[in-house]
Amino acid sequence: MSDPSAPATPPPGATGALVLSDGTVFWGRGFGAAVTRVGEVCFNTSMSGYQEILTDPSYAGQIITFTFPHIGNVGANPNDLESTTPASLGCVLRADVTDPSNYRSQRHLDDWLKSVDLPGLSGIDTRRLTRRIRDLGAPVGVLCHAPDGRIDVAALQAMAADWPGLEGMDLAKTVSCTQTYAWDETLWEFADDGRSDRFGTLAEPRFHVVAVDYGAKRNILRNLASQGCRVTVVPASSTADEILGHNPDGVFLANGPGDPAATGVYAVPELRRLVDSGKPLFGICLGHQMLALALGAKTEKMHMGHRGANHPVKDLETGKVEITSQNHGFVIAEGSLPDGVTVTHRSLFDGSIEGLKVDGKPVFSVQYHPEASPGPMDSHYLFARFRELMERNA
Repeated sequence: MSDPSAPATPPPGATGALVLSDGTVFWGRGFGAAVTRVGEVCFNTSMSGYQEILTDPSYAGQIITFTFPHIGNVGANPNDLESTTPASLGCVLRADVTDPSNYRSQRHLDDWLKSVDLPGLSGIDTRRLTRRIRDLGAPVGVLCHAPDGRIDVAALQAMAADWPGLEGMDLAKTVSCTQTYAWDETLWEFADDGRSDRFGTLAEPRFHVVAVDYGAKRNILRNLASQGCRVTVVPASSTADEILGHNPDGVFLANGPGDPAATGVYAVPELRRLVDSGKPLFGICLGHQMLALALGAKTEKMHMGHRGANHPVKDLETGKVEITSQNHGFVIAEGSLPDGVTVTHRSLFDGSIEGLKVDGKPVFSVQYHPEASPGPMDSHYLFARFRELMERNA
């Protein structure tokens, strides 16, 4: 049901389609919400954590193709949400949604998708779609779930062709909080009985961190709290005066979606002042790119991006290789970093910049997601590094 040269009329049993801007059609079986969404089509190679992926604010404007087949096998539950309202646009699968078989499951994935108005499409040749993205770049596409099978391919193609693409889009403002709030929830705690597991609560904070919310994931905030940090989360549009007015011990620049250059129009001048303040500064993902822009570097759109939980990154200072979790479609342009800024990490897939630090200042950032939700925990040490900078700066 997923031949890209498929006819414009649905084959028997088709209740959904993915139509790309070049006219390519992937027919399949719709599930989740019966709606139509248009955005950039990407793929994620993670073998677990589909609910965290779907609720990662960094996926705003994107339709996610899962390359791993067993999507749905642990069901859905509120503890695995990275944000209250998903910013992603839907998902594409090879097999039908798997029935849940996990003690933490509270509802079927299909039921959860309906509740948050997200469409899905199964029966797709995800290998072929993934190869198409790999070879030709991330396309614009329209995901349509129509239970009655009535799908107007020409109209969907026109919709895809009209979508402007992620370059130039400031999506951080669409997923950022609108009001300042406090965070003190720590990482998941496993109980001996296996049934009363729960998130912890920070009892005795040692530091105060202001987190600039460009699309922050909850597990990043939990990692900060688990390092003894009382976290104050502020909107992406916050000024340096507003951030420093909270008298933080450190400032964290969160992950997020969209074109960093577009967000940088209002954020970069404030970040320059934060760098000059002398406060310890730690950036992740979009926060890493925003920091680079503030330091004078440039960013650029990637061919297909990095999305998965198996990306090898080399720490150039220690020589160690970390297996990392990643989700980004923009990258720091090679050679654009100014003197006084050192590249600390590089991707072993394509050599792109994955980390930096400012010489002589307590300022550093990484492109990947050290909170590892989902993914390996090789990079959790970065949160401890941030804490140590605050200790030395106290």
